[in-house]
Amino acid sequence: MRSYVPSTPEERQEMLAAIGLSSFRALYADVPEALLLDRPLKLPDGMSEMSVRRLFAALVQQNNTALSIFRGAGAYNHYIPAAVPQLASRSEFYTAYTPYQAEMSQGMLQAIFEWQTLICALTGMDVANASVYDGATAAAEAMHMLADAKRKRKVAYSAGLHPDVIATMKTYARFSKIELVEVPLGPDGRTDQAALTAALAGSAGFFAAQPNFLGCLEDMEALAGATHAAGGLVAAYVNPLSLGLLKRPGDYGADVAIGDGQPLGLPLSFGGPYVGFMAATQKLVRNLPGRIAGETVDADGTRAYVLTLQAREQHIRREKASSNICSNQMLCAVTASIYLALMGPAGMREVAQQNLQKAHYLADGMKQIKGLKLRYAQTPFFNEFAVEYEKDAEAVNEALKRRGIMGGVPLARFFRADAHGALWCATECNTREEIDFALNALEEVLA
Repeated sequence: MRSYVPSTPEERQEMLAAIGLSSFRALYADVPEALLLDRPLKLPDGMSEMSVRRLFAALVQQNNTALSIFRGAGAYNHYIPAAVPQLASRSEFYTAYTPYQAEMSQGMLQAIFEWQTLICALTGMDVANASVYDGATAAAEAMHMLADAKRKRKVAYSAGLHPDVIATMKTYARFSKIELVEVPLGPDGRTDQAALTAALAGSAGFFAAQPNFLGCLEDMEALAGATHAAGGLVAAYVNPLSLGLLKRPGDYGADVAIGDGQPLGLPLSFGGPYVGFMAATQKLVRNLPGRIAGETVDADGTRAYVLTLQAREQHIRREKASSNICSNQMLCAVTASIYLALMGPAGMREVAQQNLQKAHYLADGMKQIKGLKLRYAQTPFFNEFAVEYEKDAEAVNEALKRRGIMGGVPLARFFRADAHGALWCATECNTREEIDFALNALEEVLA
């Protein structure tokens, strides 16, 4: 590490002396001896730059990137226009971070403001924050919002939320002393409204996904109506790309709209980084965590941007804060903003329409295959749907992989007992020829 530590040994000793210590070990005086490392780390010898490049090139060769992708489950293969990464990789964006000398960062503040404006337009909400880490974080933060706004420590959620989102909410709830109540899905793959009524008693509100994890489209107006009638708030976890066709959360009465911005121009990247978005109605603006950039004018009347409502953040009012979010995913938010601006309303509608049509073409083809059935054949869906095989789903996937196809994700990876279920997805990136090839391969494998 000597090449990366700018201070000399003498300078370090001088700094230690200034705080009354003789060694770095003294900095850890309060740590029990049993927890201190008393041996060198077992690290391999250093390598030359050329050797490291060769090592990583060899690792890259192990990745199979030539498969036709037919899965989503929270991360989707969408086409990214060339202008998106080209613009996002400009140096002034690429080194983006939350501005601490805020008004000195007018360009970054404007980028945040544009992101917020686009998210509000997309979701139909009044206010959005500067982004959070991912969709699961957005859901967990929104859980705190509902509990704090209603001063209740109970929150209901649909079993149709992504299992990873539920797990994250449970982790936050455990340490926030919030009681989470799950509302099961009915036989049609959608939230059981009778069970929702019982779960809402004494609850701050309700979380539902649109589309839900199994691809089914919920009756969000009915869910929102029931929740509001019980005095609760509604948080809608949405796929942002679907809003090119589906009704916006603000239009069916949601109080909070959250989700993951990965479908908006962000590559799969083997799992991240992605960006979480959060938007809310005006009445919840002071419960919204993180930062908000606002537009104003300076002393000369020139347009300027500022950070607003910073008193909500933990580093300003730690003892009263409901959230530890004080940063944001700026580069990912800029990338998603560029994508939204390039696509525009017409482009978003076209991409959403292609997702809808290609997924339904795939599902219609599967209805003709022996040994397979759609799990919720009568329930509308967007670009994702669940199927059941007569064979083990993992075995089916392995056989498809040998034919160059990444089939639907086996549901046993999320629900242990679901060995025969799989979640398939089609996007604008799947051509008709590709879908026909996948259907023929699937018929062959299941035969």
